[in-house]
Amino acid sequence: MAKELTIQEQRELLANPAYLATQIFETQQRMAKMYTTSDIVPATFRNNIGNCVIAIDMAQRMQANPLMVMQNLYIVHGNPSWSSKFLISCINSCGRFSPLRYEEKGKEGGKDWAVRAFAFEKRDTTHKEPLYGEWITMQMAEKEGWTTKAGSKWLTMPGQMLRYRAAAFWQRVYAPEISMGFYTKEEVEDGALGFDEETPVVNVSTEMPTETPTETPTSDAPQQASPADFIKASMQKQQQEQTQETPAVDAETGELFTDNQ
Repeated sequence: MAKELTIQEQRELLANPAYLATQIFETQQRMAKMYTTSDIVPATFRNNIGNCVIAIDMAQRMQANPLMVMQNLYIVHGNPSWSSKFLISCINSCGRFSPLRYEEKGKEGGKDWAVRAFAFEKRDTTHKEPLYGEWITMQMAEKEGWTTKAGSKWLTMPGQMLRYRAAAFWQRVYAPEISMGFYTKEEVEDGALGFDEETPVVNVSTEMPTETPTETPTSDAPQQASPADFIKASMQKQQQEQTQETPAVDAETGELFTDNQ
């Protein structure tokens, strides 16, 4: 009987999500210690158990090799990002789509030179419904400022960059879970999605101004009231309406007073 209870307790313990999470975390820590002492892992993960645990957890979720994740995960401007080639390989090996392919239009080297990625769902064996991504053009790259960054690869290898960017755009539309919400290293370096380190950070203050303006506004437009003034005015209006709507009654006769009285 005691043995049966022990087996039942073990089953309940193994079914407990908190227990399983603890066991997984301890296993990840033991694995991380090994990676921290390796010369093969990038400097970001060397002698850093925390970074290695995060990379191992991501690898398990993506069903990928931890070392492969570490070698393709970069920190650019403080933001984690994937290398484009790793993202493409994840798409091609996920088993949900055909290998990613690219379509071009426009004159090579011109502003109208454009590339878009496309693939087919695995069930679409006859390739009747292609999944097209966004057209990425050289004109778009210039307008977005991707070609003006210091050391930009858009000037030296535009064809490769067009394909990398087309693949990243395709993935976010059809399989965003593959990247786990991360952008590519090339996108972050280009500042393609707001990760420009030169962009100033504006702090918006919620405090009311301490000084009263001395000049009287000349505009006829109504001035915006504060929340306190708005509440006060609403209460006063409500009291006036109640006073107007409630008729005065003579306490002795019970008759209503009128204006002529």
